[in-house]
Amino acid sequence: MKDELKTELRRSWDLAAIIGMSLLLALFIYLIPDNPGRIVLGLPFILFFPGYALIATLFPEKKSLDLIERIALSFGLSIAVAPLIGFGLNYTPFGIRLEPILWSLIAFNIALSALGMWRRSTSSEPFLPFVPKDLWAKVGKEFHGESKLDKALTVILVIAILSSVISLAYVVAMPKQGEQFTEFYILNREGKTVNYPNNLTVGEPGEVIIGIANHEERSVNYTIEVWLVNATYANNITTINELYFVENISVGVLEHMPANTEGNWTKQWEQDYNFTVPSPGQYKIWFVLLKDGQPYGGNSMTDLAGDAAAVEAFLSRISSKDYLTLNLNLRVT
Repeated sequence: MKDELKTELRRSWDLAAIIGMSLLLALFIYLIPDNPGRIVLGLPFILFFPGYALIATLFPEKKSLDLIERIALSFGLSIAVAPLIGFGLNYTPFGIRLEPILWSLIAFNIALSALGMWRRSTSSEPFLPFVPKDLWAKVGKEFHGESKLDKALTVILVIAILSSVISLAYVVAMPKQGEQFTEFYILNREGKTVNYPNNLTVGEPGEVIIGIANHEERSVNYTIEVWLVNATYANNITTINELYFVENISVGVLEHMPANTEGNWTKQWEQDYNFTVPSPGQYKIWFVLLKDGQPYGGNSMTDLAGDAAAVEAFLSRISSKDYLTLNLNLRVT
């Protein structure tokens, strides 16, 4: 039994290698994710292994397909199989994420490779994997035996496959930089996005949590300006009735933190913030986030509604795309 297993593995070393390398890729991803082996194994894992295992199962006989056809179809079917597996995962609770796709492809490769081994063992004239040193001679013999049209089509097919592999390798090795952005948010004192302190009395403290996460692909020095504003809006014109610069909150330099799109969300910087309103009325409290900018340096809690420069500075901040702003409506009695 042991000798038969060794013989079968020698006859199907290609499929056994697919099983082994698929499992080895999982080890690279989980234990040493930054290792280049992840890319080296990942490309054939997606572009070649699924199609090759499927071809071995569907066409175990040597006479069914020649070597060049098997290799070409392996690439073509792999490119079709991987998206179909992802499409199926989209309708499951697992979704299209790294781990479900990885283990689904591993399961597909192992199942089809094992089935392909069994199909070979029951075939009268099975296709057996090539001996690497004889590969070039075998391919050359088959190529020279083809007609001129077949030769031309083979050359075009090989060039197309190589171009696709090289292009994908370049994209993987030199990925496009992701979107650069900053998370800026306000939560209530329980850390929720509901039940903000919108109704206060004069002197009653309002409590919120301010948060920032840097996904700018660089270090950023953040400052938050806090403004208290009583304004009216009519005919697309903003009239500032009361304008108070409250204070600057110096956050400091935050390092880039990769955006986590697969796991649970994690915070980077948060701070509890308490504020009061000195007089009754309808207000908005504005939080203006500056990235490496020069914060406003005016007097705190002085009505600046009559100061044209201060009003212009505030309006330019809340209307400019260069600043991130958040505000809360306040009804103060």
